[in-house]
Amino acid sequence: MPYPASIPASVDLSKLGEPVYHGSVQNLHAVPDHPGYVVCETTPAGSVFDVGSIFEIPGNDLNRAIFRHAIYLRLGRPETWQKVNEALLGADSLGDTWRDQLRDGPLQAMLERGARTHHLGMVDAVSGGIATGGMPANPSRFNVVKRFPVIRPPQRNVMGSFVFDYAQFHQSDMYVVPLEYIVRFGVTSGSSVLRKYEQLSDKERRAYERELGLSGPMRAWQMLDRPVYDLTSKYEPEDRAVTKQEALLMSGLSALHFTETIKMSLLGAWAVRELLSEIGLHLWDLKWEFAVDREELFFVDTLDADSFRATSTVEVDGRALIIHHNKQAMRDYYRILCADWHEGVNAAKQDARQSGAPFKQVLRAGQESGKYPATPDVDTAFLEIQARKSALIKAHVLGETDAAAIAGGLHEAGLAEAEYYRAHGKLGELLGINALP
Repeated sequence: MPYPASIPASVDLSKLGEPVYHGSVQNLHAVPDHPGYVVCETTPAGSVFDVGSIFEIPGNDLNRAIFRHAIYLRLGRPETWQKVNEALLGADSLGDTWRDQLRDGPLQAMLERGARTHHLGMVDAVSGGIATGGMPANPSRFNVVKRFPVIRPPQRNVMGSFVFDYAQFHQSDMYVVPLEYIVRFGVTSGSSVLRKYEQLSDKERRAYERELGLSGPMRAWQMLDRPVYDLTSKYEPEDRAVTKQEALLMSGLSALHFTETIKMSLLGAWAVRELLSEIGLHLWDLKWEFAVDREELFFVDTLDADSFRATSTVEVDGRALIIHHNKQAMRDYYRILCADWHEGVNAAKQDARQSGAPFKQVLRAGQESGKYPATPDVDTAFLEIQARKSALIKAHVLGETDAAAIAGGLHEAGLAEAEYYRAHGKLGELLGINALP
């Protein structure tokens, strides 16, 4: 079928030129003669703690691009949502009322036509053709997506305090919603939900347990009877947790459309959970972003190991150790093996909040003056382990190897990661945060 004139059928990668935007993990390129679309070029770079690109995992550029293409193709197919619907109907722990509310609205439309996403397809590395219905013969690190305006809220000084002004979102009808939607199937050791719970009084804890549907006290590495969601700011210098009421006002959406984005985030999480469960990975949480085009809502932005928390378990010294197959492994590396640097990052964030200056600017100036430690280089041996895990997940979405073999390879990589910490005298600290009770 021929493409309408406004939709590109191919991209000449040799003519892309310099990126119009350099991101921490991807670059964006304009599509010649098609201003409504953008080419997303993934990179092997990684970012944690909001500091920008500070490490590279070999091969992760292609692995990321393939995963994004595969999952967005799934989201666009009605059969994906048929499986999600079946999973919801079979999950007795959800409760009839909550389940019925979730199944009402966006799911009914997605059962008929699939979800609307910003994803057009992946560019073939040789021919330049855009594969929209499957993997190209020559996968590349370039995906083509529909372009949505990004509006950054300006910072205002209100009597010596600093706030962000979201008024312009209420005056626009096409933009990326300035929120991140975090869906949690369970509680990990580093979860903000657990930190919040631990700071509550006994009475408040009991109320929070009832809100989450827990039958007892919250604990680390606990799966919930039904998923919960959190909302954070997207276009502020540092991600900030916001209430549902504040998120609604920030979003510029009607209450109906805002509710639909929440349901879409929960439903999309089930779709990803199914894909990862095929190779023995447990999905704990992931984040989504959405865009609005008048009355239509779209899944947008990245979806890869930077966006979800999936784990497996290996036995180490008689204990069950959680292995992360996402960038939580890098966060733990910095916290355990580069503790002084991590403390400096937290101090810089505190200084930035007090001064109102951008966090990265405060950190960079402090590192130059010697106030905060310089960003350390990551051991290549550790990065190679992360590359193995990423490559195995890529092989799964490509269908290159059967699921059991992929699961076995991920298990071996997990054991190698534990031995890396043992060799550096830090296995005890790793077990302290990631071993099951």
